[in-house]
Amino acid sequence: MTGAITEKGEPLLEVKGLSAGYGGMPVLNDISLKVYPAEIVALVGSNGAGKTTLLRALSRVISSTGEIVMNHKNLAPMTPDQAFAVGLVQVPEGRQLFDRMTVQDNLLMGAFQRNEKAAVARDLEKMYALFPKLSERRRQLAGSMSGGEQQMCAMARGMMAAPVLLMIDEMSLGLAPVIVEQLMEVLTTIRNEGATVLLVEQDVNLALSGADRGYVMETGRIVHSGLAKELIDDPEVRRAYLGL
Repeated sequence: MTGAITEKGEPLLEVKGLSAGYGGMPVLNDISLKVYPAEIVALVGSNGAGKTTLLRALSRVISSTGEIVMNHKNLAPMTPDQAFAVGLVQVPEGRQLFDRMTVQDNLLMGAFQRNEKAAVARDLEKMYALFPKLSERRRQLAGSMSGGEQQMCAMARGMMAAPVLLMIDEMSLGLAPVIVEQLMEVLTTIRNEGATVLLVEQDVNLALSGADRGYVMETGRIVHSGLAKELIDDPEVRRAYLGL
């Protein structure tokens, strides 16, 4: 882990005073956070804290109040398609693959808005290098793979969109620890190559162990933030979320 770029330069994503909910019922209250280029930021908290709702608001799937600026672009008035087109890409909880399509066709669906065929072909081979299992399964129907392989496919599909910011929702859900460790290694690799990741996780220890910085959510609010290592060592965070 490296925190060398933390809090330096302009943030890639800046959220100020964001509030959102469903059917008039508030879920998020006055959320503010920053994500800097080429870092992994963990957004952690217990189930029901509002983490997925925040991702849905950032992706513009649900409406919100407050400011959302990414790469000098105001996302607040955008539709989900427009936010995706400017590089905000989400890997959803539960993977949501096209089960009756092959692995390779799923990956190519991630690049459906890209026109540069040579670059797409290079990125496809890069995904197979990052996830060797997908290379072995490229002609297999995505729905017939194991849960871990499906999560690899979902993450690779997101990366095929050439995201400015990759948001991953509950990457570890239902997966064996050895698979989760492999996925974290991939995130570290792409971060070291310049990718920026916002990782939403209920597994607080996992997320903070692999991140540069972190935000802790509780009942729709940010209650702690800082360097990931400092959050892991924080007695209140350890007691509330790590059972220590």
